[in-house]
Amino acid sequence: MSGTFLAAVVWIEVWGFERTLWLAATVNFAIVFISGLLGREQQQTVRLAGRPSAPAGRVAATSAQLGPAQGGMIKWILFSTGFVAMAMEVVWTRAFTPVLKTQVYSFAMIVFTYLGATFLGSWMYRRDLRRNRPRSTETLMATLAVTAFVPVLVNDSRLVVANWMGNLDAFSVIILLASIGPVCTLLGYLTPSLIDEYGTGQPTKAGQAYAINVVGCILGPLFACYVLLPRLSERHALILLGLPFFVFSSLLCRARPRWLQLGWVAIAGVLVMSAGFLVRDFEGMLQQSQKSTTIRRDYTASVISMETDRGKWLLVNGIGMTALSPITKFMVHLPLAFHHGQPESALVICFGMGTTYRSALTWKIDTTAVELVPSVTKAFGFYHADAARFIDDPNGHMITDDGRRYLKRTDKKFDVIVVDPPPPVQAAGSSLLFSKEFYELAKQHLRPGGILQMWYPGDDETATTQAVIRSIHESFPHVRCFLSVAGWGVHMLASMEPIEKLDAGQLAARMPENARQDLLEWNASKDAPAYLMQVLTNEYFVPTMLNPDTEVRVTDDKPFNEYFLFRRLLGRLKKRVP
Repeated sequence: MSGTFLAAVVWIEVWGFERTLWLAATVNFAIVFISGLLGREQQQTVRLAGRPSAPAGRVAATSAQLGPAQGGMIKWILFSTGFVAMAMEVVWTRAFTPVLKTQVYSFAMIVFTYLGATFLGSWMYRRDLRRNRPRSTETLMATLAVTAFVPVLVNDSRLVVANWMGNLDAFSVIILLASIGPVCTLLGYLTPSLIDEYGTGQPTKAGQAYAINVVGCILGPLFACYVLLPRLSERHALILLGLPFFVFSSLLCRARPRWLQLGWVAIAGVLVMSAGFLVRDFEGMLQQSQKSTTIRRDYTASVISMETDRGKWLLVNGIGMTALSPITKFMVHLPLAFHHGQPESALVICFGMGTTYRSALTWKIDTTAVELVPSVTKAFGFYHADAARFIDDPNGHMITDDGRRYLKRTDKKFDVIVVDPPPPVQAAGSSLLFSKEFYELAKQHLRPGGILQMWYPGDDETATTQAVIRSIHESFPHVRCFLSVAGWGVHMLASMEPIEKLDAGQLAARMPENARQDLLEWNASKDAPAYLMQVLTNEYFVPTMLNPDTEVRVTDDKPFNEYFLFRRLLGRLKKRVP
């Protein structure tokens, strides 16, 4: 718990990834060294006293002498609890995103809560063991079969504030994290209890039991990512993962009185039915409230395409990515028009709705689009009625890959590279597209005179904007920044050669007729020069946007935009101190 909290909130932000990893490695080697010393001491004790006795409160016995939950049943329970627990953690991360958002702190909160509840359960087990009153496996499994469905019931859009745009709601975050507490606490109690029961004081058997549990922990997340989530909603995936607890509980409770069995079945049945039919999850809320909603799933994300009164939107894991906006047209038309000479190729990193890709193809140039989430490119037709024409365009290439990874693996070079990182600017992983190291990689794939267009959506914190600008400013000798046509966000144009000072008329004259028509597709009231003028008249003087502190920048080691909490807490504290 301490490692999760301190790494996410303090160490990475202050020291960076490298020093934090060195600290983790040092602690790991210390554990190895200390464990080796303890192992030698234990061996000496065993040689002097023989086999170690069973844990307090447990009577060493063979599996045949123990209760119905022993032997093969214990192995299956240990495997299943590890499998289900880790699979649930993966599903929780995706299911809770509309409430917790995509920041690195969201995942840290889930892990912190999971570990805290597990610790509590383990502590309760050891306390009961000292009193020689450990809870029975039957009771624990029956309770687990009920509490496993609590997160599904709590994650109801009528109970928590789940929005695809907007800030965190503190109350919703607290109750959602609290909902996973009971099931994690029970698992923290049950796992050591079963290992002690199966091990019967024998280290070898205890090690086997623990290994079986770990194998389940390894396979569970893989099953959740590549089997469950591409096929089921997060709600139905959690319901399915809770059913093994129900089955084990039914098998273990057969010796209990009939009335107790029927009462438990009734309670569990009501919870399962409620989770399956009464809960209105985030996706259900959108399907009921919006004009049109299409959901696609894959191993990477759940992608929602929807049409509202304000237009069409793209959501990834419940977070709004983009809408149909002229901004995404300017992302490619602007650098292509500024490019000196006839551009021949363009690379678009982050496909989104496909608007930028579509606009690039109107220049009749070789265009490559790279998108990490397969379902995003499949939604192209939802947003553009003529998508099929651009999919079949021989100049177009749509690739499913991470944009940065693609650049590392290809030897192609481009006249223009357009990057539209996922919003918000604090989104986990977004720094990989804002960092100096990414720009160094991008430069290797720009042809002479090539231009990189980096979209920055803006942020309320001035320091984040300054960090983003400094990283690109230090990477390229020539950078020009323009406020978008919508009045928010910045087009950052960067090149190794000077970017010409052209007026709107000159830029429009460089654009092919199809490109000019595409630029004006959603604003027929203006001509191309007048539309371009709205952007050109709002250019920033880059040196004034830099922080005097040269460390205020984005690098792979210190992702300034992603890790901000400690900085902001210190800033607020300084304001309060007279």
